[in-house]
Amino acid sequence: MKDELARLVPFWHDLTTTQRAFLAERSRMMACDAGDRVQGAGRGCAGVVFVRTGRLRAFMISEQGREVTLFHVPAGECCVLAASCILPMITFDVALDAAEASELLVIDSQAFGTISRENVHAEAFTYRQATERFSDCMWVMQQVLFMGLDNRLAIWLLDEVARSGSTHIEVTHDEIARHLGSAREAVSRMLKYFAREDLVALSRGAVDVVDAKRLRALTV
Repeated sequence: MKDELARLVPFWHDLTTTQRAFLAERSRMMACDAGDRVQGAGRGCAGVVFVRTGRLRAFMISEQGREVTLFHVPAGECCVLAASCILPMITFDVALDAAEASELLVIDSQAFGTISRENVHAEAFTYRQATERFSDCMWVMQQVLFMGLDNRLAIWLLDEVARSGSTHIEVTHDEIARHLGSAREAVSRMLKYFAREDLVALSRGAVDVVDAKRLRALTV
């Protein structure tokens, strides 16, 4: 466990021997399949989650059940923003799902909070992470409030191409709608429009980006 903590926790070497032992005792490994709920949205606060392998999706969910993706957490990173139990100033619930099969290192939230209060390096890491993730959230809110669905869909498609390195995106219309916080019917209509304009090609459970340059023009 200490080896994993040393590899994943940036401030590990700035902790005292006692603090390292304390964190190691209060940490655990967790494996999850794609689509599994990790924390939030009814699952409570599992703790501070570091991604060993795989990728997590951070999202918010409305009372009506509509979701909107805020950001992704790739391997080697963590999301303290979802651990609202250690950040009392965060009054909204950020949930985490596994975007793909993942291995996680989970540190008990109370233990992490104790170390953050005791160690200035841990405290700085916590608030730096929260600030960066909050900036991601504000970018999503800006899209939702001020951009049309065509702009947001184009941004999402191009982000997926950049992330995966492939123009072939295996995703359903319903999954895209959950990422964008929109209705599936609206996403389907926009994708069909994109297809008629030869921006994308649609197939069962997949979208192929055909003209990235013209899609990019929709994002400005």
